[in-house]
Amino acid sequence: MTKLYLLPSLLFFLLGIPHFCIAQQKVLSDKKATVEAQNLYRNMDRLMQKGVMFGHQDDLAYGVNWKYETGRSDIKDVVNDYPAVFGWDIAGLESDSDKNIDGVPFSKMKAYIKWVYDNGGVNTISWHMLNPLTNGSAWDTTRTVSAILPGGSQHALYRSWLDKSAVFLDQLKGSDGKSIPILFRPFHELNGFWFWWGGRHATKQEYIRLWQFTVAYLRDEKKLHHLIYVYNTNSFATQEEFMEKYPGDEFTDMMSFDSYCFAASNASEEQIKQASAKFNKSLKHNLRILYTEAKKHNKIPALAETGFEGIPDKLWWTGTLLDALKQYPISYVLLWRNHGWQKSTQRDHYYAPYKGQISAADFKIFYRDKATLFKNEIAKESIYQLTK
Repeated sequence: MTKLYLLPSLLFFLLGIPHFCIAQQKVLSDKKATVEAQNLYRNMDRLMQKGVMFGHQDDLAYGVNWKYETGRSDIKDVVNDYPAVFGWDIAGLESDSDKNIDGVPFSKMKAYIKWVYDNGGVNTISWHMLNPLTNGSAWDTTRTVSAILPGGSQHALYRSWLDKSAVFLDQLKGSDGKSIPILFRPFHELNGFWFWWGGRHATKQEYIRLWQFTVAYLRDEKKLHHLIYVYNTNSFATQEEFMEKYPGDEFTDMMSFDSYCFAASNASEEQIKQASAKFNKSLKHNLRILYTEAKKHNKIPALAETGFEGIPDKLWWTGTLLDALKQYPISYVLLWRNHGWQKSTQRDHYYAPYKGQISAADFKIFYRDKATLFKNEIAKESIYQLTK
C-alpha cells in the first residue's frame, strides 16, 4: 500500500506543497485489527463526506409501550427505516447477570448485534460498569480507579471483569462467521462527576493509565482485534477540558462527546424554545472543538449520545439538532433510549420519536435531508468491505 502513495507524495514535494496538506488515511490503533474493522473505519471516514449516520440506543429491543417485538423499532414505525448505528450497553456482564443494566437479555443483545451487522448497520457498545471497589453502581463515586490499576487491591477483580466482557465480545459473530466490528466506548463522559471513573474521582494520570491498560489487555492479552476504541467526554467548555485526559493516539480511534438538551418537565413553550436555542449554541461550540481535535489527531469524530427527553419541541430535529450537525462533518449522532413510562421519575423517558409523538413530522423531514444517513442508505455502501 505504501508504494501507491510514493508518486503522489513525490509530486507534492516537487510542487512545493507542504506534506501536512496531504490527507492522511485513517488507520486503527490496533495494528492487528480485523479486515472488517479496518474497512468499517475507513468507510466511516469516507461517509462523513456524504452525511452523518443516525443512531439510537437499544432500538431493536424496546420502545414506547412495546418490548421484544421482532423487527420493530420506534424509528422504523416513523420513517419505515432503521437507524444506521445501534447502541448497546454491557453492564451486568461483570456480575454474571443474564441481563444488562436496562433489562435486555444478553442472548437477545447478541442476536440484535448480529442482525445489525448482517444488514449493513453499525454497532456501538458502552459499559456502565459496577464500582469494583464497593460493588455499587456506576454512579457510586467512591474513589476507585487507583485500586484497579496494576498493583491495586482490586486489580485482579477488574481483570476478571475484563475477562468476562472479552468472552461476550468474542462471541459476536456475523452470519459469515467473522467477528463483528464494535465501536467500544468504555469510561464514557469522563469529565462528568456522576461516574466513579469521572471528573475529580480520578486524576488525569489514573484515568489515562486505566484506559491504556484496558485497551492493551483486551487487544494484547485477550486477542480481541475487532474493537474500535471511542474516547468520550460530556459537554465541555474548552479544548483543554476536552483533551485533558486523552489517552493518546495509539490507544484511541475515535473522539466523541455526549450532550443533552434539558428543560423542566413543566416548562412553557417559550422556555422549551429557549432550552433548544441554548443547546444549539453549546452543541455548535463543542462540535467545533471536536472537529478541530479529531482532524489534528487524524481520528473520526462523533456525537456519541444526545437527545431532549420527551422531545417537547416539535421542530427540534431540524431546527436544533440538524442545524448544528450541518456545521461540521462527524461520523454519527446517537439518540438515547426509548424506555417509555418511568416509575422513578413519574414521566415518559424517551429521546427518539415514536409514531404519533409531536416531533414525528419534523423527524420525517430530518430523515429525508441529504445530510442524514439511515440504515437503508448505508447498507448500500458495503461498509465492511474495501471500497474505492
